[in-house]
Amino acid sequence: MSSRIAIARTDEEVSRCFPVMAELRPHLAAEGFVSQVSRLAHGAGLRLAYLSDGEVKAVAGFRISEWLAGGRYLEVEDLVSKAGERSKGYGGEMFDWLVAHARENGCAHVRLVSRVTRVDAHRFYVRKGMTLEAHYFSMAL
Repeated sequence: MSSRIAIARTDEEVSRCFPVMAELRPHLAAEGFVSQVSRLAHGAGLRLAYLSDGEVKAVAGFRISEWLAGGRYLEVEDLVSKAGERSKGYGGEMFDWLVAHARENGCAHVRLVSRVTRVDAHRFYVRKGMTLEAHYFSMAL
């Protein structure tokens, strides 16, 4: 496993992830980010992993859960590399770390949901060995 990748365990580490995460999730505010991640961590098992070489280059939000239908899995909720640092292998290194982390934690699958418009991301996931196996539906309330 990469020593450059760690799970953000302190408020300071979570805060360091914000600028990169905000590139994928621009609706998030820096002021409430740490408390939101903390709430999601305690209530729903969210964790942030980050790749750093002194500066955060990539961030992934993920959780480990279990379904009756498919067993234990790691779900990737967010995966983003810093602008200006893309296509340098950081996203691939983070993805490979997530897969290894899933295996180490007894997961049978790695899953993620990606907006239909993120065609470049879809090509990346297919190159990494993922398959499209379901449709995700939602309804705004």
